[in-house]
Amino acid sequence: MSDLDRGIMKFKGADSPAVIAISAVVVLGGVAFLIWWGIQTAYTVS
Repeated sequence: MSDLDRGIMKFKGADSPAVIAISAVVVLGGVAFLIWWGIQTAYTVS
């Protein structure tokens, strides 16, 4: 059993490359959205 199959990710295949890639896209997409939103909000010209 891999260390990635312990903790929150308690399902078979939690350490597969596809699951890791999807998780990375979701997390990085969320971070990118928050940075974009913050910049838009900070520099809004009304």
